[in-house]
Amino acid sequence: MIRFTGCTPVPMQLLESKSYHPDLDQLASQITDKTRLIILNTPENPCGSALSEDELRTIADLVMKHPNLYVMADEIYKDILYDGEHFSIASIPGMEERTIILDGFSKSYAMTGWRLGYGIMPPELVPHVVRLAVNSVSCAATFTQKAGIAALEGPKDQVEAMTAEFATRRRLITDGLRGIQGIRCPEPEGAFYVFPSIEETGLSSREFEDRAMQEAGVALLSGSAFGQYGDGYVRLSYANSQENISKAVERLDTLVRSL
Repeated sequence: MIRFTGCTPVPMQLLESKSYHPDLDQLASQITDKTRLIILNTPENPCGSALSEDELRTIADLVMKHPNLYVMADEIYKDILYDGEHFSIASIPGMEERTIILDGFSKSYAMTGWRLGYGIMPPELVPHVVRLAVNSVSCAATFTQKAGIAALEGPKDQVEAMTAEFATRRRLITDGLRGIQGIRCPEPEGAFYVFPSIEETGLSSREFEDRAMQEAGVALLSGSAFGQYGDGYVRLSYANSQENISKAVERLDTLVRSL
């Protein structure tokens, strides 16, 4: 989408050594007079890290130094956070008019296939977004919109129960992957993904993905699918049963031992 609009994407690496948090000094050095948008996804996919309030305030300070710079905050995993509460960069004084919030119902409310989402943004951006949406996705079905209202206005019991179950699965898959020789796996802070390093296995991300599927019957995604910094890593989703997660870890252990 960035290239579609004639702009140039500038990737920002998340560092395994920092539990997949960015180097904000590096971010500051990458912002130029041509920079128009900083895209944040927190808690994020594929690594499961979540920016802290201090990190978001630092980013906000950088944004406020540039009058033509906006932030697009993808907050769709905000309810699946294992410690503390979600903090939005839009809540920082001066940032409401500089922030585009993207959110939806696929993750918190398990409405994945209904493809319902929403944006909150400064009024001057609305006509441009409407023009894009009308010509790409048209509109959401009425019953889906009513379901979204019910989700927002209803109790959060099921969301909290789902997050608690994800926390159990997070521990299960993280401990399991760490027990496989040659695999490193930081613990996710949110969402439902792990992003382990498989560099020490001697396989590239694509090779590991292929052999995991063909030889172990485990579906995972090459880290290189997420950009230039992803090679040497793979993404696994733990939106599955504890039984299947345990089976997947056992099969991956067998695969790695056979290399």
